[in-house]
Amino acid sequence: MSNLENALCRTLEAVLEGKRPRMPDAGEDILDAFMALSRARTYHSHGPNPITWEAMAAWSQVMRQTLPPHHAKIVMALDDVWMQHAGRRVAGAAAAPAAPMVSATPLSAGLLDAMMGW
Repeated sequence: MSNLENALCRTLEAVLEGKRPRMPDAGEDILDAFMALSRARTYHSHGPNPITWEAMAAWSQVMRQTLPPHHAKIVMALDDVWMQHAGRRVAGAAAAPAAPMVSATPLSAGLLDAMMGW
């Protein structure tokens, strides 16, 4: 984890806890990109969905703002922090670690067929 990524993640954690941290000057554009993507996130019956790489690419094209790979990685790290906080809120226990909201098993055609009963 880079210093900037670490600083932005700590800043976001503080904001989510209701504190007013000092924003690192170097990360303003990255945090703005994360906030724009976060506002457009979708939800399902158990809470929010994570930001996808496809959504980030679409946002980058529509807004004509290129995100270098290391900035995109930081946006995804910020989303991980946000998702963990949302998971704790959904679980109702702010101190207990929440289960990841993304499956570790990749979706395949066979798995989809088994789930749908085709």
